Amino acid sequence: MINEIQKSAESKMQKSLEVLKNNLSKVRTGRAHTGLLDQVNVDYYGSPVSVSQVANITLLDARTIGVKPFESKMAAPIEKAIRDSDLGLNPSSMGDLIRVPMPMLTEERRKDLIKIVRAEAEEGRVALRNVRRDANNDFKTLLKDKEVSEDDARRGEDLIQKLTDKYVAEVDKTLAAKEADLMAI
Repeated sequence: MINEIQKSAESKMQKSLEVLKNNLSKVRTGRAHTGLLDQVNVDYYGSPVSVSQVANITLLDARTIGVKPFESKMAAPIEKAIRDSDLGLNPSSMGDLIRVPMPMLTEERRKDLIKIVRAEAEEGRVALRNVRRDANNDFKTLLKDKEVSEDDARRGEDLIQKLTDKYVAEVDKTLAAKEADLMAI
């Protein structure tokens, strides 16, 4: 019973860490990568969809992303969606190809990105704490139903706390690496 709760909590914490790493990979560091536009949504016949679902996204060079819409009439909405996103990008159309150059990061923009990254890391920590809270509630329920002893419940809570500390340290390590990447010129 305790092992099941612990395994479930660890699996959820691992997934939370993966989500954090995925979110941090979308914060740009000055280098172009196609995943950068994954979070940009464009209005497609009344419903918001990801740019990658309405266009082919490629790297033209190390600092430029090329976006080629599947339908030519989608070029203007895609360009507007990229421009209006909080990524600080300024796309330009060349026929049916939208070029998205990556501007050099200014010191001010780097600091803004670090604030964003720290907020993402805090959301990751909150997610881990929520998993811990749920697992501890499961232990309390088992104790209340007299399915485990107080000692076993306390031991289970201690295991979950150690697990939480381990994953919070992993979040901090991931955050430090991303901050170092952002501050590198």
